[in-house]
Amino acid sequence: MLAFLQQLWDVAHELESVSKRMRATVGVTGPQRLVLRLVGHYGRPSPGELALALRVHPSSLTGVLRRLERSGHVRRTRDPEDGRRAIVTLTPKGQRLNDRHAGTAESGVRRALKAMPARDVAATRSVLRRVADELALESSPGRTATA
Repeated sequence: MLAFLQQLWDVAHELESVSKRMRATVGVTGPQRLVLRLVGHYGRPSPGELALALRVHPSSLTGVLRRLERSGHVRRTRDPEDGRRAIVTLTPKGQRLNDRHAGTAESGVRRALKAMPARDVAATRSVLRRVADELALESSPGRTATA
């Protein structure tokens, strides 16, 4: 368990380091880049849909979206079919950054995944999902994790 936890901390540390480097070289942090990629993938998601995809509370996404909007990467508008709902779209600047892959966290992850058998990638995803679910239980008041 300790060795596995050390590996998780190592990944978290490296993601943070790449995120800082991306801010300086690409113009957005790792989390901002992930939001851009999700907006590009989904096309016209609502902030709530993005929060669901990221498994975060919508309020956690507000600051990221605000910074991306201020930097001219995304635009938030009202959904013409439902005025109560906002939609997020990429601006031309955001689309250019969405299309860029060099110097991003995902380029390193992509290389690592390509070097592994598909069954190992699937197993790793399964383990990481379970770990994330158990950690979510640990952080939720009044909920107990399974032993």
